[in-house]
Amino acid sequence: MKSWERALIGPETSLRTALETINQVGCQMVLVVDEQRKLLGTLSDGDARRALLRGLTLTDKAGDAMHATPTTARGNDDRATRLSMMRRLGVHQLPVVDADGIVIGLETVDDFLSTPVRSETVIIMAGGLGSRLKELTHDTPKPMLRVGSRPLLETIVRGFSDQGFRNFYFAVNYKAEQIESHFGDGSRMGINVRYLREQQRLGTAGALSLLPEPPQGPIFVTNADLLTKENFAHMVDQHIQSGAVATMGVREYEMQVPFGVVRERDGTIEAIEEKPIQRFTVSSGMYVLSPAALELVPSDRFFDMPTLFETLVARGLPTRCHRIDGYWLDIGRLPDYERANLEFDEVFR
Repeated sequence: MKSWERALIGPETSLRTALETINQVGCQMVLVVDEQRKLLGTLSDGDARRALLRGLTLTDKAGDAMHATPTTARGNDDRATRLSMMRRLGVHQLPVVDADGIVIGLETVDDFLSTPVRSETVIIMAGGLGSRLKELTHDTPKPMLRVGSRPLLETIVRGFSDQGFRNFYFAVNYKAEQIESHFGDGSRMGINVRYLREQQRLGTAGALSLLPEPPQGPIFVTNADLLTKENFAHMVDQHIQSGAVATMGVREYEMQVPFGVVRERDGTIEAIEEKPIQRFTVSSGMYVLSPAALELVPSDRFFDMPTLFETLVARGLPTRCHRIDGYWLDIGRLPDYERANLEFDEVFR
């Protein structure tokens, strides 16, 4: 809520003034604070009504009618966490406080209905051959394969657009004309789309050298074959807050050995583990890069994202991992494509 400071009152404020403030600010509660803005309680119109029914009058103090143990969010809680709390508790407002209990904001349901526009550019790597799906991509580039009711790439773009991202570059090569014909300049979807046209295959990072001007801030880079419900805005915000030069989205990958694994020493069996599960941390194909990282991408030659991160690490530049724990599906093989179509309506309806 942009004007949340107007919802702050002191405990000595009269109930009449508190109700007038609720009416003027346009929210359903005021925040009762001390001189240091430490939250003492909240007062809703319902709290005031119940206080009047108990015998208080409009001249009595708001502090006598307030709810003294309100639920609050912390300043470092992401928007998804705050929305989840509001849904779980059935409330329309949620005070935001710092570690000392000082009020630093007031989240309202209306804040989530009007998504703030993000300034960061999204680059989608859509130039691959889709060779693992060659029976489907002979005539159609993989990003344009229909998953559910629309092309895969359109679902990816909608996911970013719904979170406030408006500026996109598509790195294109294989059958690029189909992608460009469908999206054009993006105005049909309320976004701005430009194209990085690869004359040769440049890998998962090389196309970044085709950007016409250096970005002023971080950019979001993603592969064009991913279906996910990730909070992209939170990933960017965490990247900025960390001070990292590059962030790699990662997730856990499990692989079960289909045999009993024998642990032995010098020919003597020490243990047998039946069909153990091995766990690995793998790249999710989503990245946030600051301008300093882009300076290391060579011009007009094949360059993969793992090589970029290896270079950054070798030079001692700060990199970080961002855990992707929600829905995520890499459509690389035919079974993945079939699964995506089966799950699409449930996940993306």
